[in-house]
Amino acid sequence: MDIAQYLITLIFIVGYLAIIFEYYIKVNKTASALLMAVLTWVFLFVHQGTLVSVFRMTVQDHIADASQIIFFLIGAMALVELIDSHNGFKMLTKFIAVKSKRKLLWIIAIISFLLSAILDNLTTTIVMISILRKLLPEPKDRRLLGATVVVAANAGGAWTPIGDVTTTMLWIKGNVTALPVMKALFLPSVFSLLVTLVLLGLKLNGNFSINRRKLENSKIEPGAKIVLTLGILALVFVPFFRYLTNLPPFMGMFISLAILWIITDVMHHKYESRHHLRVPFILAKIDISGVLFFLGILLAINSLEMTGILKKLAMFLDVHVGNLAVVATIIGFLSSIVDNVPLVAASMGMYDLATYPPDSALWQMIAYAAGTGGSILLIGSAAGVALMGLEKVDFIWYMKKISIVALTGYLAGMALYLILNAIYI
Repeated sequence: MDIAQYLITLIFIVGYLAIIFEYYIKVNKTASALLMAVLTWVFLFVHQGTLVSVFRMTVQDHIADASQIIFFLIGAMALVELIDSHNGFKMLTKFIAVKSKRKLLWIIAIISFLLSAILDNLTTTIVMISILRKLLPEPKDRRLLGATVVVAANAGGAWTPIGDVTTTMLWIKGNVTALPVMKALFLPSVFSLLVTLVLLGLKLNGNFSINRRKLENSKIEPGAKIVLTLGILALVFVPFFRYLTNLPPFMGMFISLAILWIITDVMHHKYESRHHLRVPFILAKIDISGVLFFLGILLAINSLEMTGILKKLAMFLDVHVGNLAVVATIIGFLSSIVDNVPLVAASMGMYDLATYPPDSALWQMIAYAAGTGGSILLIGSAAGVALMGLEKVDFIWYMKKISIVALTGYLAGMALYLILNAIYI
C-alpha cells in the first residue's frame, strides 16, 4: 500500500474507534462517521491524482448506490413514525399483558421477531421498549426483556429484505433477492432465537407486576386502525414492487409513503388539532442523525473499496481462511464488536457478483451473520445501541447476562443453515 492508502485505512480505524466508544468519548457517532467519510474521500482524490472520466463514473455509481439506501430508510422511517404517531402499535399490547415472566419473555420475543421482519430491528426495538414501559414501571424488570427484544429483532430482521439495514443493502445491490433469502434464512433465524429463549427462560421464575391502568389510559388517535393496517401493507408491498417492476426499492417505498400521505391528509385536514398526525409534522421527527450515520459509513466504505484495500482483505481471507462459511461466521463475530453496516458494505466490496452470483450461499450467510451476530454484544447493532440509550442498559451487564446465550443461538442458527444447504467444510 502507498501512503494515501495507509492514511485512508488509519482514518477509517480511528473514525471507527470513535463510533464504537461513542458513549465514553461523548461525541455523537454521526459526527465521527461523516468526518471519517469526508477525510477518506479527500485522501482518495489525493491517491487518484486527477478525476479522470472512468474514475468520475465510479464515484457517481457509489454515490448513487448510497443514496438509494438513504432514500429507502427515510421513506421507511416516515411510514413507521406515521403509524406510531397514531398510537397504532398500542393494539399489540392486549397480546402482551401477561404476568408470568417466562410467558412474557416468549410473547415479547415472538412479537419482536415478527415486527422486525416487516419493519426493521431499530424501529421494532423502540416500539417494544415503549410498550414495555407501559407494562412494567420498574426499569430492572424491563432490562432482561429489553435485551430479549434486541436479540429477537435482530433475528427477525435478518431473513427479510426490509427487516434489517444490512439485508436491505444486499437486496438493493442485487446480492440477494426477496423470496430466496427469506426461504433460506427463515428457519436458521427462528432456530437461533429459540435456542436463545430457552437459555434465557432458565433464569426466569415468578410473575411481573403489570401496570394495566397506565396501559388502558394511553390514547389511540383517530384513524389508528386504518393507518396501522395500511402502513403494514404498504411496507410489505415494497418487495413485491421490486419484483414486479425491477425498479429500485426506494421507489416502492416512496409510492407507499405518498399513498399514506394522501390518506392521512384527507382524514385530518379539517381538524387543526390533528396537525401532529400529518406527514409534514412526522417528517420533522425522523432520526436524521441515524440516516446521516449510515450515509457516512457507506461513503467511507466506498472509499476503501475504490483504493483496492478491500480486495486485498478478501485475498487475505481467501488465503488464510478460505472456507466461506468460516468467513461469514467471522463477519458475524466482528459485527458484535463494530456496527454491522460497514461489515456488510465491506463484504460487498470484497467479493464480486461475477464470482458469487445473486442468492449464492455466501451472501445469504453474510445476511444471517451480520443480522444475528450483532446481538452478541450490546454495541453490535442499532437495536442494541437503542436499548443502551433508552433503558441505560450497561455494556458489562449485557455481556454477563446475554452475550453467551446470544452467541450460542447465533452459532446454532448458522449450523442449521449449513446443514439445510449441505455446505460442509
